[in-house]
Amino acid sequence: MSETSYSAARIAAVFRERFGDEVAADPGLNGLAEIHRIAAHHVHRRYADRPVDPALVRLLCACALSAPSKSDLQQRDVVIVSDPDLRRRIAGLLPHMPWVGVAPAFLVVCANGRRLPQISILRDKPFPNDHLDLFFNAVGDAAIALTTCLHAAEAVGLGGCPISEIRNHAAQVSAWLNLPERVIPFAGLCLGWPAGESRISPRLPLAMTLHESRYDEGDLAAGIAAYDERREAILPYPEQRQTARWGVAEAYGWSEDKARQYAEPQRADFGAFVRRSGFNLD
Repeated sequence: MSETSYSAARIAAVFRERFGDEVAADPGLNGLAEIHRIAAHHVHRRYADRPVDPALVRLLCACALSAPSKSDLQQRDVVIVSDPDLRRRIAGLLPHMPWVGVAPAFLVVCANGRRLPQISILRDKPFPNDHLDLFFNAVGDAAIALTTCLHAAEAVGLGGCPISEIRNHAAQVSAWLNLPERVIPFAGLCLGWPAGESRISPRLPLAMTLHESRYDEGDLAAGIAAYDERREAILPYPEQRQTARWGVAEAYGWSEDKARQYAEPQRADFGAFVRRSGFNLD
């Protein structure tokens, strides 16, 4: 079997595990190794006791900030949290995520709605776009930068884990990072050399999430039930959430886990924080 055929076969196998579906890759395509790496992505939360060179971290951040940006507005920034005391304080906010404190490198990707209004003042122009779209575009730019940084890290052999839960402590993290008005933390990112293998996370079937011309989710209940069963066979949850409130389920799949997760209030004060930061969400 040729290398390209081998790559195409590996990609098909990864997608069968990921989606429980067939997704073919033409063996003649260029870049199959890169396609396979993206398709086989998995999060790493355990890291070898090996530092990540600050020059490499800077390189990865440059890759992140090379990512596509809405209308070239460049509404994202990255903070490299290199100060040990600052890292300890951030990790202390998330004791259930010990990898935040032990990862060799930690970044905070920020959504920036500040520069554009400032540029308008510098260029003596009006700024009639102080509404929800300013915030939405900045968040989109931050998300793309985060994903690009993670892909760049994986390309050199690093593993990573995004940390959205820093938004549970957005005001405190912002104060510690000295974030100005209209610059907010979008997510953290742990980076390090992986220690051990991680499993692929099965995703919802493509029949539910990939649409042709018009949205059609099909039979949602049946699709979710089949996904729960397939995922539990591949990657069962090690424990159940909130058993004191919801009891122990005989079958505990993805839908039960997420329903329990979002049965509890999640960042109910985040909108108020965003407004206090200077964003207009109208």
